[in-house]
Amino acid sequence: MGYDVHKLVEGRDLWIGGIKLEHTMGLLGHSDADVLIHAICDALLGAANMRDIGFHFPDTSADFKGIDSKILLRKTCELIRGKGYEINNVDATICAERPKMNPRIPEMQTVLAECMDIDADDISIKATTTERLGFTGREEGISAYAVALIEK
Repeated sequence: MGYDVHKLVEGRDLWIGGIKLEHTMGLLGHSDADVLIHAICDALLGAANMRDIGFHFPDTSADFKGIDSKILLRKTCELIRGKGYEINNVDATICAERPKMNPRIPEMQTVLAECMDIDADDISIKATTTERLGFTGREEGISAYAVALIEK
């Protein structure tokens, strides 16, 4: 299982699921701050007992400053495959008030499938709000959850 959250700020692009979304704000982070990809990376790494995204791609490293998270996902898949695992499927949820994610989910699935070298049908992405409650409801940030099934 993986989880990630990033703060919404002005002056940044909003990248979620490997695609750029039109929005007045973007997510703050050392990389492009793609919460969905980061949650998926943590789910994959956790399933393989390989720690977490911060261990492999620390935010203290200049190597990862501003990096496209799709690169991190590809590297994560290489790491788990190097340990003898294959990805069966991923199930993920994005928590955001705005922008609406549902119209872009098929595109996210296509991009993520290419990064992970799996079928897009093996990637489930859902989107929800928090009914205006908490930091998500106040539009202070966006979070994502992911579960991955891998097999040796």
